[in-house]
Amino acid sequence: VQLVESGGGLVQPGGSLRLSCVGSGFAFSEFSVKWVRQAPGKEPECISVINPRGEVQTRDSVKGRVTISRDNANNTVYLQINNSKPKDTALYYCAEGGDIRIALPPKAGQGTQVTVSS
Repeated sequence: VQLVESGGGLVQPGGSLRLSCVGSGFAFSEFSVKWVRQAPGKEPECISVINPRGEVQTRDSVKGRVTISRDNANNTVYLQINNSKPKDTALYYCAEGGDIRIALPPKAGQGTQVTVSS
């Protein structure tokens, strides 16, 4: 199982960006995928999950600003972040799994950094 994230960077408050998570080595379309973030000095937090049928769960703290979606034809899950806030600054990474309550730490080298700053 391999998941590779991209799309992070520096964004101004109020700006938008779209993160991508490309999967390989497993039947991507048959699995739930989650986006997790870890801010400096804080525990990992799962913010959104999408199941194989496209049904989503999103944490209340980001609901209305964050949208998860998937493209099974391209083995990709996206995370759209709108109206970015400084508190969104974190390392973002994806993982297989459907439980929004579970957020494991990132593996070495995993993830894409998002920095929200003016």
